[in-house]
Amino acid sequence: MPIVPDVKNWTGVLERSCPECGFDAAATPYDTIPGLAREYARRLTARLALPDAVTRPDEGTWSALEYAAHVRDVCRIFGYRTAVAARVDAVDPRVPAFDAQGLDAAEAADGVPVFSNWDQDETAIADRYSEQDPAIVAAELAEAADKVARALESVPASDRGFQVRRSDGSTFTVETLGGYFLHDVIHHVHDVRG
Repeated sequence: MPIVPDVKNWTGVLERSCPECGFDAAATPYDTIPGLAREYARRLTARLALPDAVTRPDEGTWSALEYAAHVRDVCRIFGYRTAVAARVDAVDPRVPAFDAQGLDAAEAADGVPVFSNWDQDETAIADRYSEQDPAIVAAELAEAADKVARALESVPASDRGFQVRRSDGSTFTVETLGGYFLHDVIHHVHDVRG
């Protein structure tokens, strides 16, 4: 049985705590997000050292390795998206099946940048998450988590209200984008640890 694609709109976690992992974005100060991202990435990388890291718990659930590869790419993409939202130079993270072409502030009719879509399930297939080396993924995840943490730390408080939009119309500020990102990381650590 293949993995069922996740098509849920997770933006609700910005208004209420996640019923699955318990993360409460509204109660998480922005300045704590970078440190928490690094901490939870460390928890996930530690899980990759265990012998069953490459084993799926059942046919419909990713292995710890696949979750870690996904979180690595989440960090890479949200580092890029943080830069877009903060109106600083954004470098394409070169994640397979991710198209960094959205609309920057100058191109958008209302001056609010628009992110391109990311099909995370397509990335998992294109990048063969299940076939990657756990030690390499652990190192790449640690690096990506630190990079996105530094991107979040670099945004001055005066710029955290800048808006950005997803192609489905969901609007974020730099601050809410940080909370949305952190939920993804924490939620997947919860998925792996149960």
